[in-house]
Amino acid sequence: MRRSSRLDRIPPYMFAELERKVRIKRAAGVDVISLGIGDPDTPTFAEIVRSMQGAVANPSTHRYPSNRGRQEFRQAVAAFYARRFGVELNPETEVMAAIGAKECIFNLNLAFLDPGDAALASDPGYPVYTGGPLLAGGEAVLLPLNPDRGFAPDLEAVGHVDRERARLMFLNYPNNPTGATVPEGLFEEVVEFAHRHEILAVHDNAYSETTYDGYVAPSFLQTPGAKAVGVEVFSLSKGYNMTGWRCAAIVGNAEAIEHYWHLKSNVDSGNFEAVQLAGAAALAPEVDVEKAAMNEIYRRRRDLVCDALAEAGVEVAPPKGTIYIWAPIPAGFDSSAAYCEYVLEQAAVVISPGGAYGASGEGYFRISLTTPDERLLEAVERIRRL
Repeated sequence: MRRSSRLDRIPPYMFAELERKVRIKRAAGVDVISLGIGDPDTPTFAEIVRSMQGAVANPSTHRYPSNRGRQEFRQAVAAFYARRFGVELNPETEVMAAIGAKECIFNLNLAFLDPGDAALASDPGYPVYTGGPLLAGGEAVLLPLNPDRGFAPDLEAVGHVDRERARLMFLNYPNNPTGATVPEGLFEEVVEFAHRHEILAVHDNAYSETTYDGYVAPSFLQTPGAKAVGVEVFSLSKGYNMTGWRCAAIVGNAEAIEHYWHLKSNVDSGNFEAVQLAGAAALAPEVDVEKAAMNEIYRRRRDLVCDALAEAGVEVAPPKGTIYIWAPIPAGFDSSAAYCEYVLEQAAVVISPGGAYGASGEGYFRISLTTPDERLLEAVERIRRL
């Protein structure tokens, strides 16, 4: 059976491979602890679930949804952005529902890239930033995130040819996988660069609601001029324990969202409106208390892991955002993949190799904090014994 040649351009998705390895180990009776995937281990907040239960019983949600998103959801997103970020959005033209951030980011590649075009992609970064352009027939030009620059890309280092063929730029702060927060002045630099080179800046805002130590993450759209050159993809997956719900929104530049809608209306029929109504409930101010309690759990886990790693001689700076710890691999291993394979085989712990997030991630590994405290500590102790 002949497959499309475009599949030859990308490797199997990293997290699918991790899940496959875990299944094999567990089928053999091995007690595997997975710290690989950032999938919250605690339930979706009760108020969101109650809203979903009521919405499912509402016959108005049983028909085809609107591709643009149900009005209540778009209005809730606009109200949230005004309250949380001080950003005014027109819910009719500057907000659109998406079936999760991954779907949204991938489809932006289809909507904006032609063969020969390029997307500037944070490196290390979410694999869809690089896989999406390839599947769309374009290319990904990596933007190395250097620790010495606070994990900010050096936009002036992008070559002239790549600047001219770039149509998209993917950024993400608080950053997955490094946990870095946005360096001062970077968003302003991005706006100027995107305007000068006619690039659509795409900020993947998946972790703005998961922060610690008093840090409050900004929206890219708070930056003067950002709405003229960019969009932001806001996901409810991590901050609201809703990974399985596939609920997100793309907000910002109205023309870009219109192009996105043009594509989406020919690709899918939108996401279930009961999910959108539950998403609207999630964005209400009343849910902020549960969100803060969830962040306190992650903060405690962050400190447990960082302290345990320090005892093992691995110094890491506790991140102020995201649900990840980004740490250097020990000496004696040829690659981050080799180290993570060793940890899986010898300690039955799954961690993510930094190289899987891009060339600049080589030499690091990522630990997800989405595991109960006692299992998280056991996993780190197993790693420490190695």
